Amino acid sequence: MGDSFHLSTADLVALGFFLFVWVLHTLASDGKLVGRMSLTTAMNVQRQAWMRNMAEREVRIVDTAIMAGLQQGTAFFASSSLIAIGGCFALLGASDQVVSVLSDLPLGATSSRSAFQMKVFGLVLILAYSFFKFGWAYRLFNYCSILIGAVPIPHGEASRNPVSETAVWRAARMNMLAGKHFNSGMRGVFFSIGYLGWFVDPKVFVLSTLLLLAVLVRRQFFSAARQAVIGQPPEPTPGPGKSRSMRPDSR
Repeated sequence: MGDSFHLSTADLVALGFFLFVWVLHTLASDGKLVGRMSLTTAMNVQRQAWMRNMAEREVRIVDTAIMAGLQQGTAFFASSSLIAIGGCFALLGASDQVVSVLSDLPLGATSSRSAFQMKVFGLVLILAYSFFKFGWAYRLFNYCSILIGAVPIPHGEASRNPVSETAVWRAARMNMLAGKHFNSGMRGVFFSIGYLGWFVDPKVFVLSTLLLLAVLVRRQFFSAARQAVIGQPPEPTPGPGKSRSMRPDSR
């Protein structure tokens, strides 16, 4: 089977491991495998809090500014994915030269031109996946902006009615969906970096995948960013002249 695809058994095993790690990390980040809260899950809670606070504001300039920033960031990564795809097709035009360079590397395995092209097409698929995720996230952020505009303006206690609550829930849900697809696109970009190890050797591919997994797991579950989202502020330190006396009260 490996010969029919111009890939060795080691290549196919390394590719299977890469896809398994990708799926595993995705499920863990979405809170479906581990009990520890991930950064993604914690930010979804903050997205809901944002929409609830937005519903209490009569002037929502700050909310529209945040949405514009989210859309600009998503558009940037979508454009970057397209540029990277163009670079992959440029690689195909220089396959012989690149294969020659890779063969001269100390850890580089001898690879045929057809095997190299198969790997490049795989990278194109990953980047295309990221582009479509970013493109859909951009559209969902656009929909979220519309749903924010559909949330009724608050008027005292009348603002807490089923219609307003439903409008807030819709905006929050759309925002979380947009964030989910954006994160999927970013995950594709990150894993495309680990995928580059495959061009050197299947063993390097496995090592680069494990290294990438370690970095992503740390960011999702053990990073300072996660602690900043779910942590509590430290107790205030008394200022000069306000320190509490340690002597027992003599009165």
